[in-house]
Amino acid sequence: MIRLPRGTQDILPGQSEKWQYIESTFIDICRRFNYQEIRTPIFEHTELFQRGVGDTTDIVQKEMYTFEDRGNRSLTLRPEGTASVVRAFVQNKLYGSAKQPQKLFYNGPMFRYERPQQGRMRQFVQLGVEALGSKDPAIDAEVIALAMTFYQSLGLQSLKLVINSLGDKESRENHRQALVEHFNPYRAELCSDCQTRLDQNPLRVLDCKKDRDHHAMVDAPKILDYLTEEARLYFEDLKAYLDASGIDYEVDSNLVRGLDYYNHTAFEIMSAAEGFGAITTLSGGGRYNGLVEDLDGPATPGIGFALSVERLLMALENEGVTLPVNEGLDVYVVSLGDIAKVPAYTLTQQLRKSGLSVDKDYLGRKMKAQFKDADRNEAKFVVVLGEEEVNLKQAAVKDMTTGEQEMVAFDTVVNHIQSKR
Repeated sequence: MIRLPRGTQDILPGQSEKWQYIESTFIDICRRFNYQEIRTPIFEHTELFQRGVGDTTDIVQKEMYTFEDRGNRSLTLRPEGTASVVRAFVQNKLYGSAKQPQKLFYNGPMFRYERPQQGRMRQFVQLGVEALGSKDPAIDAEVIALAMTFYQSLGLQSLKLVINSLGDKESRENHRQALVEHFNPYRAELCSDCQTRLDQNPLRVLDCKKDRDHHAMVDAPKILDYLTEEARLYFEDLKAYLDASGIDYEVDSNLVRGLDYYNHTAFEIMSAAEGFGAITTLSGGGRYNGLVEDLDGPATPGIGFALSVERLLMALENEGVTLPVNEGLDVYVVSLGDIAKVPAYTLTQQLRKSGLSVDKDYLGRKMKAQFKDADRNEAKFVVVLGEEEVNLKQAAVKDMTTGEQEMVAFDTVVNHIQSKR
């Protein structure tokens, strides 16, 4: 038997409805915030992620699914969504649109070669937004508010928002030098990855999962101590907008995020629910002024976030939140005998055209078995057609909630059921 690849999953009926509900809720929230959908390819040229995500990141160095096509071009299954959205923004000259900033959202599978564990798959689904064209800290607050609104609209209550500033270019350069001077005496004690990061991108040492408990981490230089006045004021403005929105947050100077393109605002939303697990992050994002230029576009500020649907489902389950899905069929049509087959099929189609969810028997089962199938499908109404009903040009309509049953003329069955809903 051929099995699915490690780190992937089949989303079966009964579960897929939850995904659909989550996706439709996300689309509705984005509509309220005036974000429009963008769809990008599942694979891109490898260079996009090398330049856009960063050569020093674990994603590029260890986790990408990269292959050569028949034209010897190096292609990569997208490991995240931002680089693709920015590439589309540049290639399609969306920066020239009269509608600015460009407020975009996406939904789709991403791929990373990681050790599979609960809530972390090799193929996973991200929902995300990107706002390109504004350097106003108010839009940073808006992006955060969108994410929080989405989670809360699904029923999550135990949420924790953590924010930080990564500063501007001057702030980061000063902080980088301080980090190198601080960690150099401990270089030999750090993991091999961090020894490399110390030369290439010292900020990412703070994000290391292996060395997080090293004593040198405790008093490592904090980026907030190295902010320029402009960067400090930007962060203060962001906090003021969040305060005005009634959004609670914590400032964590060690929050750096795992991608090279972030600056100024960085944030994560975590589950604070008891028993959720060691990895509590549900989503994360931040500002990436400079990324558009790195991908050959004009100077354009941007900010966005992405969230994992898999981890969201874990959080919903952990908090005992039941999504309003799997509400059953509106109607199940029971047919008895050959004479009722065509009328039953015709009535099924008419009911569907009226907007109702409807099914019928296709296995030639007895009436009792058909009623059992109606129960399995949680049908609200059952319509019975047999020889007698066909001859009388009527149907027996049973309300499965009240148990009431009445005979209804064929040509009024649709209206009758619609009036009872």
